[in-house]
Amino acid sequence: MTMYATLEEAIDAAREEFLADNPSIEESDADVQQLNIQKYVLQDGDIMWQAEFFADDSEEGECLPVLSGEAAQSVFDGDYDEIELRQEWLEENTLHEWDEGEFQLEPSLDTEEGQAAADEWDER
Repeated sequence: MTMYATLEEAIDAAREEFLADNPSIEESDADVQQLNIQKYVLQDGDIMWQAEFFADDSEEGECLPVLSGEAAQSVFDGDYDEIELRQEWLEENTLHEWDEGEFQLEPSLDTEEGQAAADEWDER
């Protein structure tokens, strides 16, 4: 699992991975039906992102489905507003690191960073 510091980087990497997994398809001919995204909060408070594109909206990956059909294709084509895409994200789906490489839906409360993240979580 590769995570990226920005959503834009995650989307770019997902586009490249989709094209690498489908070498017979040119980027301009790609037909994407699903965009999956996952947001992570690391123990040090950094936010990381992961994204995946799929040609079929029934495929499952490591991330949560966010957009399908024309909306997913628009993001693949680079025609999207990152702010709007971030607003689509449901914060309750954010994964929080509780041990190196281990994630859960709620922040760990046994560290100062975890408590700060939990306090911020509760304020929303």
